[in-house]
Amino acid sequence: MRARRSGNHEDYLTDALGLLDGWTRDGREFRRTLLLDDSQHAALAERIKVVADALQLHPQVRRLDGHTQIKLCTPDDGTLSDGEVTLAARIEAMYQAIARSA
Repeated sequence: MRARRSGNHEDYLTDALGLLDGWTRDGREFRRTLLLDDSQHAALAERIKVVADALQLHPQVRRLDGHTQIKLCTPDDGTLSDGEVTLAARIEAMYQAIARSA
């Protein structure tokens, strides 16, 4: 499944993000909550850190009530970048790999 490219770059990125299950947008924030145990959370958080560092992004990853919560924030102007969509897609792939290996 591919996002449709429209005339507006941000619309294309929003469409691409919409193809990722479980991600929600609230203003400047994109969120995903995952059901992981402590060791899975640690593995995912470490992988996220490596990718986020390479993309020069700073997601918030925290553990709360048995869930892993991930939050990506866009810049102050709210413009979604290629980096945020790339990171969300990579997080989704990493999560799927970790969940399958359980």
